[in-house]
Amino acid sequence: MDKLTFSDQTVLVLGGNGFIGRHVVKHLNGHGANVQIGSRRPGIDSNPLVKQVKLHKMTHPEQWNELLHGVDVVINTVGILRQRIGESYKQVHHQAVAILAHACAANNVRLVHISALGLGNTVRSRFLTSKLHGEHALMQSDADWLIVRPSLVDGEGGYGSRWFRRMARWPIHFVPANAIGLLAPVNAEQLGKAITIIALTNHSVQHPSDRIFELGGHQHTTVSEYLRILHPSGSHRIIIRVPSWIARAISHLCDLFHLTPFSFGHYELLRFDNV
Repeated sequence: MDKLTFSDQTVLVLGGNGFIGRHVVKHLNGHGANVQIGSRRPGIDSNPLVKQVKLHKMTHPEQWNELLHGVDVVINTVGILRQRIGESYKQVHHQAVAILAHACAANNVRLVHISALGLGNTVRSRFLTSKLHGEHALMQSDADWLIVRPSLVDGEGGYGSRWFRRMARWPIHFVPANAIGLLAPVNAEQLGKAITIIALTNHSVQHPSDRIFELGGHQHTTVSEYLRILHPSGSHRIIIRVPSWIARAISHLCDLFHLTPFSFGHYELLRFDNV
């Protein structure tokens, strides 16, 4: 791989105000790239580098032309944990990615898409299947695409990270009985750095698999072991294995009422290795 001159690159980070996006933006700025941010909620600071972008409303490739003018690389970190009125998994994770890929191909812009590990398993969650369909649409496009699949992302400011740390302090840890899969938690700071290097490096591509980067930490752990790692002083805490049908029902209730980060998608992911 031959590194590009970072200062010559203009990068649009979609979801740049989000958990992963913020770390990507930090490292891009640190390497001298010209950074623009696309966000659902640009805020009130009227920063000209922050533009309002709602992927589910970008339904035609031509709508991207103005945003992509002068851009060399797009990094898409956008994802929704739960659907909202008028904003579905299919719209955000699948259709929007397909449209963005066509727009990037037409404008000769590299597209780096942040997906997730574990999508190759047999799952029924619309959260996960929509992400898988988004990957397939990207692979079938003419864009200069790269896919980054991180394992569990840990770090300051993450919704899931806060909940994991809160649960780790509980005297009893409730874990689905079938949560036997291994995780490879990756720090968001390190992930942001890795995505920056991947996005701004020339890659020798001989096979589609050369465009896919699966990222995780060195430590492989089950979810119950991970909770002990987060709070070592609680190593003697009680672990209760929740029957799988109950855990699944709870995951659906969490999705229905938007309670905690636990979802049916996460319930399914915990059954398989994501390393």
